[in-house]
Amino acid sequence: MSKQIKLAAQTRSGAGRTYVKKLRAAGKVPAVIYGATTSSANLQIGAREINEVLSHATGEQMLVELEINDGSKTTSTLALIQEVQHHPVRSIVLHVDFHAVSADEKLHAHVTVDVVGEAVGVKTYGGRLELMLHDIEVECLPKDLPEIIKLNVAHLNVGDAIHLRDIQLPAGVVFRGDGDLTVLRIAASTTGTEEVATEGPSQPEVIREKKVVDAEKN
Repeated sequence: MSKQIKLAAQTRSGAGRTYVKKLRAAGKVPAVIYGATTSSANLQIGAREINEVLSHATGEQMLVELEINDGSKTTSTLALIQEVQHHPVRSIVLHVDFHAVSADEKLHAHVTVDVVGEAVGVKTYGGRLELMLHDIEVECLPKDLPEIIKLNVAHLNVGDAIHLRDIQLPAGVVFRGDGDLTVLRIAASTTGTEEVATEGPSQPEVIREKKVVDAEKN
């Protein structure tokens, strides 16, 4: 189950390049929260705090408990870190998107695949591991969201594969998509020597792929 980490946030009324530049100079990161049953709101969070949260992320999407202060009161909202945008050169966090979720309503999220072990087809017979899906879309309640999906490949020989339908997910979690989709396979090596085409996922740098940001986020 995904850990619910508390993260402090404050509402903000300003926008635009000049405002955001001053915000970042003060050690803050602009953010926004939205959801099907939640009104969108502009937020700001501490740069140090969000970097600490992301440094412990094991998957593409992470569940947090946002404690939002609007100046007069603080409310607690469960949210997924939906997208993180980084500076293209300095790799600092520029903007964060949060998606508010309800504790009693199922959500859709992408969970990272982690390959465990060394396949016998690679170790003994010179095959290569090909990872076709780096993450799997699942549906579950927030409390059941797994941090990562581990796949043990030690028993796989050349020609073997793991499909979506073969994965044993935690109770309360189901995958979305065609069960015949290949997640990984052990292919015969074209060189006859051991070669791993794709390794397991490294520590994620961002929740989503880096993007060119708009005027507010530059």
